[in-house]
Amino acid sequence: MTTPEPADALLNHIRKFIALSDDEATFLLDHVQFKTLRNKDFLLKAGDVCHENFFIVQGCVRMYMHIDNGTEQIIQFAIDNWWMTDYMSFDHQKPAQFNIQAVEPTQVVVFSRSAQDVVFEKIPRLERYFRIILQRAYSASLMRIHFIYNQTGEARYQQFTRLFPDFVQRVPQYMLASYLGFTPEFLSKIRAKKG
Repeated sequence: MTTPEPADALLNHIRKFIALSDDEATFLLDHVQFKTLRNKDFLLKAGDVCHENFFIVQGCVRMYMHIDNGTEQIIQFAIDNWWMTDYMSFDHQKPAQFNIQAVEPTQVVVFSRSAQDVVFEKIPRLERYFRIILQRAYSASLMRIHFIYNQTGEARYQQFTRLFPDFVQRVPQYMLASYLGFTPEFLSKIRAKKG
C-alpha cells in the first residue's frame, strides 16, 4: 500500500466538498504542520488546552476519557481522512476533558486555532468545508447515541461490523468494546456466538 503524501491527502479531501485554487491550497499548506505519531503517542491529554484540529492522513486515533471507576471510555475514533479534536476545549480554550491518542502509527496534519483564523479570513469557503465535516460528525454521534439506547449490545456490534469492517480489523477488541458501550468479556461472548 502506498502512503499518500500528507498534503495531497488533505487537499483531495477538501476538494471533495469545495473548490480550492492552487494559490489557496498553497496558502493553506503554509499554515499547517505535518506530524508522525507512534502507537500510543498523544495529540492531547485531558487537562491541557486544545489548540489544534487534526486531520488523519493515515492511521487511527481515539478520543477517550477516564470514568469514575478508573476505566477508559472511548468516545470516538478517527481513521484515514477524518478530523479529530476536542471542540469544547478548542472553541472555549478551556482544559480538555478528553485524551486523543494514536492507536497505531499515524500521520496527521495539524491545523492550529490561530492558523485557522488566518486561513478562514483569506479563504472563507473553508468555513463551509468545516461546517459540512462537523455536521457529518455530529450526525454520526447522534446515531451512536441512538444505537446505544435503542439496540442490544449484540445488535450494536453487528451493525458496527457491517458499517465499519476496517475498524474491526484495526482496533484492539477491548477498545472496540469500550466504544460500543460494553465490556471486553461481553464482546468475546458475542464473537464466540458468530464463530
